[in-house]
Amino acid sequence: MIEVIALQVTDMISLLGGVALFLFGMSLMGDGLKRVAGSRMELILYRLSGTPLRGVLLGTAVTAVIQSSSATSAMVVGFVNSGMMKLGQAISVIHGALIGTSITGWIISLSSLEGTGWVSFFSTATLSAVVAVVGIGLRMFSKKQRMRHIGDIMLGFSVLMFGMQSMSGAVSPLRENPQFLRMLTAFSHPLLGILFGALFTAVLQSASAAVGILQALSMTGAVTFSVALPILLGIAIGSAVPVLLSALGAKVEGRRAAFSYLLIEALGVLILGVLYYALDGALRFEIDNVILNTVGIAAVNTAFRLATALLLVPFQRQLIRLVSALIRESAEERAAAGELDRLDERFLRYPALAVEQSRLTVNAMANTARANLLCAIGLMEHFSDEGRQKVEQTEDLVDRYEDKLGTYLVKLNAQELDNQQNESVSKYLHTLSDFERISDHAMNLAEAAEEIAEKKVSFSSEGEKELRVLTAALKEILDIAIDAFVQDDLDMAYRVEPLEERIDILCDEMKVRHVDRLKLGTCSLTQGFVFNDILTNFERVADHCSNIAIAIIELRANAYDTHNYIINLKELRSHDFDRLFDEYTAKYQI
Repeated sequence: MIEVIALQVTDMISLLGGVALFLFGMSLMGDGLKRVAGSRMELILYRLSGTPLRGVLLGTAVTAVIQSSSATSAMVVGFVNSGMMKLGQAISVIHGALIGTSITGWIISLSSLEGTGWVSFFSTATLSAVVAVVGIGLRMFSKKQRMRHIGDIMLGFSVLMFGMQSMSGAVSPLRENPQFLRMLTAFSHPLLGILFGALFTAVLQSASAAVGILQALSMTGAVTFSVALPILLGIAIGSAVPVLLSALGAKVEGRRAAFSYLLIEALGVLILGVLYYALDGALRFEIDNVILNTVGIAAVNTAFRLATALLLVPFQRQLIRLVSALIRESAEERAAAGELDRLDERFLRYPALAVEQSRLTVNAMANTARANLLCAIGLMEHFSDEGRQKVEQTEDLVDRYEDKLGTYLVKLNAQELDNQQNESVSKYLHTLSDFERISDHAMNLAEAAEEIAEKKVSFSSEGEKELRVLTAALKEILDIAIDAFVQDDLDMAYRVEPLEERIDILCDEMKVRHVDRLKLGTCSLTQGFVFNDILTNFERVADHCSNIAIAIIELRANAYDTHNYIINLKELRSHDFDRLFDEYTAKYQI
C-alpha cells in the first residue's frame, strides 16, 4: 500500500532539484576520479588480483577510488570476456567492489556535520563552499590536466553535498506527515522493503545514489533500523542491474562474471536476511526501533557488505560451480570449446599429432566463419534481433579460434617439422586472418541488415535483382574456397581466382548502375549508403577467399607470393583461367 505524499509544490521542486544535483555531483566526482587514476586502475586489477584475498582488497581499494562498484565490476567483466582474467579472480574483485561501494555512504554522512563556534568551520555548508572555491580555481586556472581533473572531483563533491542539503531541506516537513510515516512503516515489512529498494536502485542504476537518498530521508528522524535494513538489502540486489547490462552480448565467461555480482548480492541478502529475521522473531531485538541518521545508515550498509564477503569468500569454488551451472554455454560455444580443447600443448612434443589437431580445429574455424557469413546474408532478407545476436556471438567464437590457433601454431612452428608439416602449418598461419576477416564482414553485413530493417530501406527491382546475382556468386566462391581448404583440393582452389575476378567486375558495374539510378531519382541516398556498404563487404569477402586459395596453391609449390601469383595467373591464363572466367561470366549476368 503506497499512498501519495502531500508535499508543497516548492518542496517537491526542491527535492527533485536536490536529487538532480546529488546525481550530477556523484557523476562529476566519479568521472574526475577515473581520469586522475587513468588506466592504472585497470592495470592494477589485471596484474594484482591473483589470490582471493588480494582480489578482495584490490576490489575494495579501486572501488573506493572510482566510487562505483558497477564500473569496477564492468571492468572485470571485460577482462573475463577477453580471457585476461579467470572467473575466480573476478568473483574476488567483485566481493571487494561491493565493500568499496559503501565508502560513498560515509562521504555523504559528512553532510550531517553541524555546530557552533569553531566547529562551524567544519559544517557541511562551510566545507562544501571551501571545496567548491578551491575546485573551481583548479578547474579554471590550472594548466595541468591532472589538476583540472582534481578540480572536477572537488566540484563534484561540493555539488553532491549541496544536493544532499537540498534534499534534506525538502523532506524535513515530512517528519510531521502521518502518510509519510505510514509509508515508511510499510517498508519495514522485509519483502516490501527489499522489493522497493531493488526497484528504486534498478531505476537509478547506482547503489551509492540510492543509499544517499535514503540517508537524506533519514534526516527527517523517521527512518528506523527496521525500515532501513530491508531497503538496504533491496538496494544491494538492484545494484546488479548495470553490471548485468554491461554483459549483454558477452561470451559465456563474461556473462558468468556479471551474473556472479547478482548471485553474491542475492545470497548475501537471502542468508543474512533470513538469519536476522529468524533471530529477531525469536528474540525481538530492541535495535528495530532505533532511529538511524546518515552515519547509522552508512554503518549498517558497510556491516552488511562486510558480512556478505566474510560469509561467501571462503566458498569461492562453490560459487564458481553454481554460476557455471546457472549460466550454461550455448551449443555453438560448447562446440567451439570442444574444438579448442584439441589444442593441448602436450601434443607439441609430437608434431604429427599436433598438426592433425590443428588441421581439425582450423577446419572447424573455416566452417564457422562460412556459416556466420551465410547467416548474415540471410538477415538481409529476413532480419531478426536473435539472428543478429547469433552473428555477434559467432564472431566472438571465431576471434577465440584465431587467438588460440595463432598462439598454438607459432609454438608448433618452433618444433622440428618435416616438409609436409611445415607446409601445413604455414598454410594455417597464412589463412587464419582471412577466416577471421570473413566473420568480421559477416558482422558488418548484419549491421547493414539491421539498418535496412530499422529504416525500412527497400531497393529498386533492378537493384534487388543485381544483389541476388552477386549474392549467388559470393556464396559459390565462399563454398569453393572453404571446401578447397578443408579438402586440400588444388583443382578446386584454381577455380577461385576467375570467380573473384568476375565478382570484382560485378561490383564495379553495380556501383555505376546505382549512381545512374540515383541521378534518375529511382534510388535515394539512404539506399545508396547501405547498397555501397553491402557491395564493399561482398568484394572484401571475395578477396579473402582469393587469399585462401592462393595459400593452398603457392604453398604447395613451396612459395608464397600473392601479387606475383595473380599477375602470372592472369597474364599466362594458366589453369583454364579464361575458360573458367567465361563460365562464371555467363553464369552471373546482370
